[in-house]
Amino acid sequence: MTTDTSAALARLRGLHRDGALAERFDEVGPLLAAMSAEDAARAARLLARADLDAARELHPRLPAVRVTVTGHGTLEALRVALVGELARHGYVPSVRLTGFGSYVFELGDPGSELYAEKPDLVVCVLDHATVFDEVGVPFTVEDVERVLAEKLALWRGLAARYGESGSGALVLNTVPLPRLWQARLLDHRSRARLGAAWRRANAELLELGASADRVVVVDVDPLLSAATELSDPRFETYAGAHLSDGLLGAYARELGHLVRARTGRARKVLALDLDGTLWGGILGDDGVEGIEVGHGPRGEAFRRFQGVAKQLASQGVLLAAVSKNDRDTVLAALRDHPGMLLREDDFVRILANWSPKPVNLRALAEGLNLGGDSVVFADDSVHECAAVAAELPETVVVHLGDDPALHAATLLADGWFTTTEITAEDRARTRRYHEEAARSEFLAAAGSAEEFLAGLDVSVRLAPAEPGEIARLSQITLRTNQFNLTTERLSPEEVRERAERPGSRVLAISAADRFGSNGVVGAVFLRARPEGLVIENFLLSCRVFSRGIEQAVLSAVLHAAREAGFAEVHGRYLPTAKNGKVRDLYPHYGFAPVEEGARFVHDLGEIVGVPAHLTLHAEGPVVPEASPEALTI
Repeated sequence: MTTDTSAALARLRGLHRDGALAERFDEVGPLLAAMSAEDAARAARLLARADLDAARELHPRLPAVRVTVTGHGTLEALRVALVGELARHGYVPSVRLTGFGSYVFELGDPGSELYAEKPDLVVCVLDHATVFDEVGVPFTVEDVERVLAEKLALWRGLAARYGESGSGALVLNTVPLPRLWQARLLDHRSRARLGAAWRRANAELLELGASADRVVVVDVDPLLSAATELSDPRFETYAGAHLSDGLLGAYARELGHLVRARTGRARKVLALDLDGTLWGGILGDDGVEGIEVGHGPRGEAFRRFQGVAKQLASQGVLLAAVSKNDRDTVLAALRDHPGMLLREDDFVRILANWSPKPVNLRALAEGLNLGGDSVVFADDSVHECAAVAAELPETVVVHLGDDPALHAATLLADGWFTTTEITAEDRARTRRYHEEAARSEFLAAAGSAEEFLAGLDVSVRLAPAEPGEIARLSQITLRTNQFNLTTERLSPEEVRERAERPGSRVLAISAADRFGSNGVVGAVFLRARPEGLVIENFLLSCRVFSRGIEQAVLSAVLHAAREAGFAEVHGRYLPTAKNGKVRDLYPHYGFAPVEEGARFVHDLGEIVGVPAHLTLHAEGPVVPEASPEALTI
């Protein structure tokens, strides 16, 4: 018999065409074995459509096997592939699928058809959707751990029931964790916790397979590794290259995301188109009732993408809508459409008008007091993406394409929002920007800036950093560009080291006003040196500019330095492309230049006071001790 793959496929097709497949089924196994993987997959699709009952009758000496496939999702592809694989190994297969998503009923009820047909093998396919379908949006690691625990208890119970009442073997599998879900958690600590929880659950599944009678658990991780070429035996043997180029390339991509996060280049704003991006159809033509979201397969795909955006927003990403539409119609859709997951309050800005999108994106960044390099713009239109990319090269442009089922994977592929750790301030960021909008309305109604500040009732807390604030202070050094005297980026470990170092002090600045708490909005890094107290860096969030907070903080630091016995306070300013706003900060508050434009000194003679409209609460030792030991470090 020929071993040529195309000839083998042609022979099998000929048997099927002539109605001789059942009669000559003893040829099928060798023919499949002679085929390439691609041709064998084509042959499997042909066999899966054939009536193989006659083959069992005509070839009683060929082993027959009966398999029932059940699970949570669509599994026709597994049925087809399994028919081909069993036939290739010389079996006459019978592979039946249970109803969609019916595995709990089929395995849990001893009176079900699954038990009545007494298959040789029951394959229950577990997938990530069995977990995440019950997690909700937005979610935390704790939510996933809770559902995993519930699912493990369910799966153990079903396995025990099958052990009591079933025939043959029950096959389960470990559940792969898709990057698409892991990437929705923006900080690496949460990702690590999710990975640990997921692996514990899979380990418990594997233990079930190792201990329960008639239960087999297939570990799919090695299958994934094989599919992605974990290694090439030739390169491993001859060159010591233990990991494949493909795997290393993927690893390098992840490392790039990590480096970007740790160097303060995570993006802060996700600006989303609407028509074709968050819903199907054209709102202006189809009306609120006619857009496609939350119903039908495509509508559900758009709703799932909205869930991804909502998940990102729950971790501090600011959502904005940038759309060529009438604003009132957009607001009506967000408020009233029953299929919408994202609502008006999920967005910090909704720019719906007929201006070019580059114009609106500039206005968005300016309105949020951020640079264009803080924004990721996502649109389904290749033309709009090209226009934004041409005019705003600093803005990341993500072309989502036409298929909403791929929007999430496309958006998350490059980890633009990945950060080192999610803080309480991140989770409250959208709310605080809404509060900022209320402040802006209050300012517009005020007769003057003085009247606005007097009515704002600002309070500031200045205190040594607490352990729970370290991550947020690191984040401020990584993300703050405008009010950042030196733009020195620090990891949480580096912030903690400075807070604990003798002769040093890290101060956290928190602020609140009549509209609510702003949380931790700034940091001061101090160090006692022989020449005096040195302000190594001073940072303040753009959300609280122009409220006198910087004056109050400097007043407190200078007074505390004088009381501690320091003769002078020194400050540094290292200019960057973005911190020109604070170029004259030190001279404005009584510091004299020592090195032009770079170093300044205050003699602690005349110290600026705390602004009258503001209440300052300075807690704990604001400055380190001016001891001889500290001064020699």
